[in-house]
Amino acid sequence: MIKIAIIARSTLFTVPGGDTVQAVQTARHLADMDVWADIKLSNETIDYELYDLLHFFNIIRPADILYHSRQAKKPYVVSTILVDYSEYDKHHRKGLGALFSYLPANGIEYIKTMARWLLGRDHLSSRDYIWKGQRRSIMEIMQKTKMILPNSTSEYLRVFKAYSVPVKYQVVPNGIDPQLFKYTDTDRDANLVLCVARIEGIKNQLNLIKALNNTRFNLLLIGNHSPNQQAYYDECKSIAAANIRFIDHLPQAKLVAYYQKAKVHVLPSWFETTGLSSLEAGAMGCNLVITDKGDTREYFEDDAFYCDPASPAGILAAVEQASLAQESRHLREKILKKYTWQQAANCTLAAYQLIIATA
Repeated sequence: MIKIAIIARSTLFTVPGGDTVQAVQTARHLADMDVWADIKLSNETIDYELYDLLHFFNIIRPADILYHSRQAKKPYVVSTILVDYSEYDKHHRKGLGALFSYLPANGIEYIKTMARWLLGRDHLSSRDYIWKGQRRSIMEIMQKTKMILPNSTSEYLRVFKAYSVPVKYQVVPNGIDPQLFKYTDTDRDANLVLCVARIEGIKNQLNLIKALNNTRFNLLLIGNHSPNQQAYYDECKSIAAANIRFIDHLPQAKLVAYYQKAKVHVLPSWFETTGLSSLEAGAMGCNLVITDKGDTREYFEDDAFYCDPASPAGILAAVEQASLAQESRHLREKILKKYTWQQAANCTLAAYQLIIATA
């Protein structure tokens, strides 16, 4: 039996996001394939001797990876989940945005990491990170990892462009649980629009609200706000018209009823590697409006309506189109064939086996 430690950010469960779902579902499906996979948080003490391999999540949090990889002296892989926050940080973030506009993406991430640590909002595993910085830390990780596991070929190409370190890779797609997100042929409300996402600047709910305020659409925003983005959440609430509703974070099982009723799901983010909620909604028959920034086209191709996150008018036009279009059977079938957590686990296990066989 292969024994794996999946090591993720310390706030994985207190501030749930797409990486939370990815880590939990990966561990669950690996266990079904006779792989012992434990999820460990980066601020935990880990008995490395129990494991054959370490599996890290989120390369933009390199301090965690630096510390545990050095302590363990075990081979490791990294699910990169390389989200590019730089456009939002430089051009649309308030307050620190004026400073960020003069910094490269790695410099911005360094400041954010240090601020979270100094304000007591997150754990900093490796003090080496303080003097090495973001870029040098990631390059060291890339040089030493056995393999990276991006969610798409597009993401791999971005990683290579950003850090120019030759590294083996295995694409591990994001997915859905088809037992939970089952399609049913039900009457849908053509005016009901969902946005299932943590409420934070990069997800761009503010422009979505501006787009749909006082229109025929009823918009449900489902998700908690990020702990450090109370002001953004307050601004979203303050400008929302009567046709906009806010619902706190829901477990996946409770999302099913909403996906069954809505005609459209929209994720107009400043950047998405995939958009897990888009996959879930698409599998259940929602028409999708999604950002054109990031890796989304590799997943959704011509089966979604794309929008420019900077344009409320463009977001509204895409939602209008999606609300009038027929459901995409082709999208549902593609998700069930290519984008399930079982598929993700198969690809992940293949990477583990290759590394262990060549160790």
